[in-house]
Amino acid sequence: MGKLTISETPLKGLYIVETNAFIDPRGAFARWFCEEELAALLGKRHIKNVNFSRTVKKGSIRGMHFQKPPHAEMKLVRCIRGRILDVVVDIRAGSPTFLQHYSVELSAENMKMFAVPEGFAHGFQSLEDDSEIMYLVTEFYSPESEAGLRFSDPALKIEWPLLVTDISAKDAGHPLVDDNFVGLDVSMYGEQI
Repeated sequence: MGKLTISETPLKGLYIVETNAFIDPRGAFARWFCEEELAALLGKRHIKNVNFSRTVKKGSIRGMHFQKPPHAEMKLVRCIRGRILDVVVDIRAGSPTFLQHYSVELSAENMKMFAVPEGFAHGFQSLEDDSEIMYLVTEFYSPESEAGLRFSDPALKIEWPLLVTDISAKDAGHPLVDDNFVGLDVSMYGEQI
């Protein structure tokens, strides 16, 4: 069985992890997580939660979510059923790519995982009904640190591929970016690779 392949994206610190599956007539076997192979990504972080999300309706959006320091979190995001467009926005204070976004299609078939470090807002749109997502997260949920950006904010320039069929009132009500938004200071998490 092959190792996990880690690829850089145009946004520093943001990576895509690809699984090299062993496929035969019975089906497939793949490694989804290996602490040793992901050590460079994780650094001193440890996985504290494994979360699950099911999105019933194609076109639904969840996001754009983040937790503020000192409870900011790294997420390793994988689609285990269906397909999603996974989107992140760089909200790191002082980043040369501040407020730029990046997206990748995650699916059960391509078995890609998005490694999203602290200082990024995260969200996705379901491209198929009944899409299921697994998140490996490096920090416990902290309601007082929870925050978000509006998925439709013109300043973010995100082009969602489908008509939005469903979004929670909470996500639809996240604030728009204004001149007072300077991003998150994530320097306490060290240099991002």
